[in-house]
Amino acid sequence: MTTQVRKIAFIGAGNMTQSIVGGMVSSGYPSDQIYISNPSVGKLEKMAESLQVHTSQDNAEVANAADVIVLAVKPQLMADVCAALTEQVDNLKDKLIVTIAAGIRIEKYRQYLGDDIRMIRVMPNTPSLVGKGMSGLVADDRVNDADKSYITEAFDGVGATLWVADEDELDILGAVAGSGPAYFFEFMASLQKAAVALGFDSDKARTMVQQTALGAAEMAIASDLELEDLRKQVTSKGGSTAKGIEQYQAFDIDKISDSAVKAAVKRNQEMAELF
Repeated sequence: MTTQVRKIAFIGAGNMTQSIVGGMVSSGYPSDQIYISNPSVGKLEKMAESLQVHTSQDNAEVANAADVIVLAVKPQLMADVCAALTEQVDNLKDKLIVTIAAGIRIEKYRQYLGDDIRMIRVMPNTPSLVGKGMSGLVADDRVNDADKSYITEAFDGVGATLWVADEDELDILGAVAGSGPAYFFEFMASLQKAAVALGFDSDKARTMVQQTALGAAEMAIASDLELEDLRKQVTSKGGSTAKGIEQYQAFDIDKISDSAVKAAVKRNQEMAELF
């Protein structure tokens, strides 16, 4: 169980909230200290039944009850949600504000919620939904070590966490870890298609590809070797793997990845400007 227990409210009951709360409860966090609000009742009823958390359709009700408020609504709804909180919630400056919404910078939240808030931005990725996430975190200078430790433990329940120095680094993390699952799915789909083209049916090809991807990831986690050295370890000189790698190198896979990450970073920066 987490070493700290605080009353925590999640505003928004989407898939990511469900995963985070599920991870917290399964790790031993007391469910009676968790509050969730959402406009519609369907997701609330499901979470109340399965996790025994407090639920409400009133954002202000759960926010007033909590010491920590997690903003888990879509970016385009954030301004309106925050405006209502400033009118209806007492002592926002005394509460830790956490956001998992993409694209909105801390300075904008200060405009929404007041200059005296203390805030942490978290960027989880979609594998958090299966407990294998990579969450990037950044805090403003008003956040203390106890706050950081608390939020780290909460998000460790859905994978790994990584604190970064500033929001520019969070943009980079988002381009690698946030967008990364899509890159891997694209690569996996291409291997599946290659196997199908050579005679495998689609289901068998998918099984082969996804288990290989899982095994490679587990090997990387278990090893102290550099990733490039792991690749060399399974590439015998003159063998079939070496011939396959030659094709990837011929099309400059490093350049492709570099271009993809830079394009995603640029878009993250553009999105920050939109909000």
